[in-house]
Amino acid sequence: MSSALRGVQEARQELGGRLRALRQMAGLDGRTLAGRLGWPASKVSKLQLGRQSPTESDIREWTAACGAPQAAGELLVLLRDLDRRYAEWRRQLHQGHAAVQRSWKQMEESATIIRSFESCWVPGLLQTAEYAAARFREHAGLFDSPRDTQEAVAERLERQKALYEPGRRQRHMVVSESVLRYGLAPAPVMRAQLDRLVSATTLPTVRLGIVPHGKRLPVSPAHNFCIFDDQLVTVEIASAELRLGQPEEVSLYRRVFDALATSALYDAAARRLIIAAAESWA
Repeated sequence: MSSALRGVQEARQELGGRLRALRQMAGLDGRTLAGRLGWPASKVSKLQLGRQSPTESDIREWTAACGAPQAAGELLVLLRDLDRRYAEWRRQLHQGHAAVQRSWKQMEESATIIRSFESCWVPGLLQTAEYAAARFREHAGLFDSPRDTQEAVAERLERQKALYEPGRRQRHMVVSESVLRYGLAPAPVMRAQLDRLVSATTLPTVRLGIVPHGKRLPVSPAHNFCIFDDQLVTVEIASAELRLGQPEEVSLYRRVFDALATSALYDAAARRLIIAAAESWA
């Protein structure tokens, strides 16, 4: 387990321990508390052991049932700090994919330089509408989230307008050649998407690098991540999005990015690699 995930789990366990202590101080066992709250006993157990994150409503109901509603404030601070570092996709997608896209747009607008690495997907800022729709349908099926594909695609395309605005914002994107080869959409969609990437290599606001297969790499391209102004790192894992802001965490990811970036091909060399991949989708 990575240090970031260990930190998240420790924070969740601390919050669970605080909830357990409140229950014990109230003289309640787990089943009695669950009965008062109308919850399955397993939920009480998972929250206490840190195996599940509570919602704000869970904390307010728990503290009230234990006769200590005044304790909710401090526990909510712990929960919000946990949410800042570990945002579960199921919770993020509760209001739909479009809402997540609007949140990303706000983060991007506040940043001057964004550096990102993708090992699987085309970066969202460079996706065609059809490729983006395939991604949103995939996630909706995986997380049983709202099927707001059309609205989500529109919001993602709205984010992309920043690439054509003159100004000081820069985007340095590095992707693995696997991104060009994975069949994550029908062949015509993949070909159109790669044509879009060829065009993206000429945008003045974008520096797009491709890490070719067979290249000896100085570091492992373990997962996707995005660095905002060397202040915040977002890391996408299957179940959640990690948000890391400790200086040592950001510094580590910047070193990883720089190492991968030096292994990438750019400009004409990148275009040749993309065109070769596009031809394989013909």
